[in-house]
Amino acid sequence: MLRNNFYNNSLICITLLAVAIFLIPACSPMTFVVGLGPSQKELETQIVQAEPNAQKREVAIIDVSGVIINANQPGPLFTEGEHPISLFREKLEKAAADPNVRAVILRINSPGGGVTASDAMYREVQRFKQITQDTKPVIALMMDVAASGGYYLACASDEIIAYPTTVTGSIGVIFQTLSVEPALSRIGIQSNTITSGPNKAAGSPLQSMTQNQREVLQKMVDNFYARFTSVVRNARPNIPANKFQQVTDGRVFSGDQALELGLVDHLGDIQTAFNRAKSLAHIPAANLTIYHRPLSYVPTPYAQAPINPNQSNAAPAFNVSASFNPSSLKLPTGFYYLWSPALH
Repeated sequence: MLRNNFYNNSLICITLLAVAIFLIPACSPMTFVVGLGPSQKELETQIVQAEPNAQKREVAIIDVSGVIINANQPGPLFTEGEHPISLFREKLEKAAADPNVRAVILRINSPGGGVTASDAMYREVQRFKQITQDTKPVIALMMDVAASGGYYLACASDEIIAYPTTVTGSIGVIFQTLSVEPALSRIGIQSNTITSGPNKAAGSPLQSMTQNQREVLQKMVDNFYARFTSVVRNARPNIPANKFQQVTDGRVFSGDQALELGLVDHLGDIQTAFNRAKSLAHIPAANLTIYHRPLSYVPTPYAQAPINPNQSNAAPAFNVSASFNPSSLKLPTGFYYLWSPALH
């Protein structure tokens, strides 16, 4: 009897665990991939749209998706995936070194991210243009969302194209914290924090923020904001001075509104970006390409290279991948160029 009860209880626990794993997507965006997992190999080039008379000329799509953070993205089955800035640089370096690549399309679908991470990607585009001596135009194509740090990155391009339905703008900085001190005091819990100075614990949720601490953090926000607005002003010099404050006050805009305000150059789609890239590169035709890891297949320009398991150089193994959307995870403490209404 005891053995049967133990067996039944164990079976119930295993069943509940399995159900919980597959119910997680209801609470957090997740993608399950079942298949042969390739090792991390060099990027390969795949043509996703061929044109007659393209010869060997190419326009490369480089995707920037999700929250821009300076950390590995979540990978398969709760492991670490690729580092977004590292992958971004790898793709840019491949495009820079390939004589067949005549232009690049940055396809941005991001609400932004960390101040430093966004700036790092921005600098990588500038580095690409310096290495190629501005001979390979860069077009930013903004998808569903290209806000805050996503727009910051777009400012490094030669032209910005948005869909009419793109959400962009959110030009600003956010540092978010909360104080649980009142709640803790109501239940008789008191925090004892020993610091080396009065501002060492500024922003701690265990204590209320003092006015001096708020001023210290506000100065940092103002500093990062000034850098952001400087980047926008340099990239969009035609925005009238009387509209610039409105454009950079943190609000979001549709693609239509962004065009009217001078935040973007054109409205269109992937084909518009492709045509503009060819025009700026002074080529009549080209093949549209995308970079991906071996064994991942991308059939059209709307596809993105799937997230691959981050494995060693061992032989491919069968695996079940559960890849989280980074935007669904708790962000580390820091200052952000980020549009995320759920956090406000």
